[in-house]
Amino acid sequence: MLLKNCNIVFLDKIEKGSILIENDIIKEINPKIINTNEEIDCKGLYVAPGFIDVHIHGASGYDTMDGTFEAINEISKTICKFGTTSFTPTTMTMSASDILKSMSAIKKAKIEGTDGAQVLGAHLEGPFISPSAIGAQNSNYLIKPSYENFEAMTGDAMDAVVSITMAPEVDGAKELASILTEKGIRCSIGHTKATYEEAIEGIKSGFCHSTHLFNAMTGFTHREPGVVGATFDTDITTETISDGIHISYPSLRIAYKQKGTDKTLLVTDAMCACGMPDGKYALGGQPVIVKNGAARLENGALAGSVLTLNRAIKNIYENTDYPLYEIIKMASYNGAKYCKVDNKKGQIKENFDADLVVFDENIDIKITIIGGKVVYSN
Repeated sequence: MLLKNCNIVFLDKIEKGSILIENDIIKEINPKIINTNEEIDCKGLYVAPGFIDVHIHGASGYDTMDGTFEAINEISKTICKFGTTSFTPTTMTMSASDILKSMSAIKKAKIEGTDGAQVLGAHLEGPFISPSAIGAQNSNYLIKPSYENFEAMTGDAMDAVVSITMAPEVDGAKELASILTEKGIRCSIGHTKATYEEAIEGIKSGFCHSTHLFNAMTGFTHREPGVVGATFDTDITTETISDGIHISYPSLRIAYKQKGTDKTLLVTDAMCACGMPDGKYALGGQPVIVKNGAARLENGALAGSVLTLNRAIKNIYENTDYPLYEIIKMASYNGAKYCKVDNKKGQIKENFDADLVVFDENIDIKITIIGGKVVYSN
């Protein structure tokens, strides 16, 4: 397959050119000799590496916690329409048996493949978090951070865990972070009331990321820098829900200026109403009302989002001065690095996976290609 007349989004620039795809990979950029009958004229549209979402609960009426392969597959089919080509389905604070069921479905989807975006593994959000920063999680299912408890909820699917969100100040969390970091699992600070000092202790124990920056964590003030301050003051990575609801645009600009675009990932934290109309839904077994693009529990707490990654990119493009390629990096290459697949995903490069998205000036997705196959075309 040849994509011609493209504006190719590289890591550090955008250039006109063409891309030859063969056997699921990017065979050549600007090929001289073309042996293919299949050509797609992109007519000057942008072609970028596929987006990677490391924090997403659901879409199209399905939730990771449904605990079925079908749910994961349906989520994958919906989000690829918005440019996401890989993701880590994210669990909630629920019973160990419910999490285990979801982990089995996630591992199956990772091994067997899906009809849409590829599953890179799981992100566990909870249950080792603070009852005082619960957000939209269910405090009835909080348990003590321990390797035994971690094992009980991951079982044979432990090798499919990419990351886990924990509160470092909770008794046992730092010890567990040390063990999991040794196993190559990324530990992220989130749903936490940690002080700056407690967050720094956590980072020394292996925490290397912070979950949905500013949300469900101690904020930055001049005498108590909090988890936000610890995120800014160290080289850990972080992620933002860039919908203009979870974080104001001035705060996003400050965060990107402080962390730099190499250390920040764009995520959606989308729940099952993503890609659906306003109405009543659920997240982790709790009722959620979606109105005017915001998803909230009945008590008013934000309950994930209905954001898509192409909208997140557009929001940042319209509300900052960053060039488009730098924003795309936050939604693709940085996620690939986080999931340790940056040797084959996250940029347009010869011999990399042919996971590509074609979009217009409005960041509306026209074509999504995963593993060299067109999975969505508008």
